[in-house]
Amino acid sequence: MDPTDNTLTSRPSDSPASGATRQKVQQPKPQALANRPGTSAILVSTRQKGNPILTHIKLLPWEYADIPADYVVGTTTCALFLSLKYHRLHPEYIYSRVRQLAGKYNLRLVLVMVDIPNHEDSLRELSKTSIINNLTLILCWSAPEAAHYLELFKSSENAPPTAIRTQQAQSYKESLVEFVTIPRSIN
Repeated sequence: MDPTDNTLTSRPSDSPASGATRQKVQQPKPQALANRPGTSAILVSTRQKGNPILTHIKLLPWEYADIPADYVVGTTTCALFLSLKYHRLHPEYIYSRVRQLAGKYNLRLVLVMVDIPNHEDSLRELSKTSIINNLTLILCWSAPEAAHYLELFKSSENAPPTAIRTQQAQSYKESLVEFVTIPRSIN
């Protein structure tokens, strides 16, 4: 049998009729698969089992994964979760977690749950740490708020940078009204 022949022939002894019959077998044509930009779910480390934030993530799906960060909310974005109550008991924890990331993500968030009174000293220390280690510190005061931040980062993963720009006034009248009615911030 010729290896380049794409037809199957049956032997005359195999067929009920005395003559040989030929069947053509169609080979499937390979098709290019569409490139998926990434998963649409928030990836959650198994370390976060029992975290109350997970019960408040409702707008987007989430799934457990074996990842070095606590949450992955984009192809280049991750988040670490830190409770200030836990940070007071184990101050070395966040430093070891930052070392584990070792530059694997471009945007590294530290989601800090402010759950203690007199949090100023701890936040001052974490602010210095975030500047030195190129981290973005995000403060939240409740689990629903923390879940909202994670959903927000995941949903804006593929958004263009123009999505956060304010709309510019189109006419002179609109710009005059904006100038008179909106107070300017003072640095």
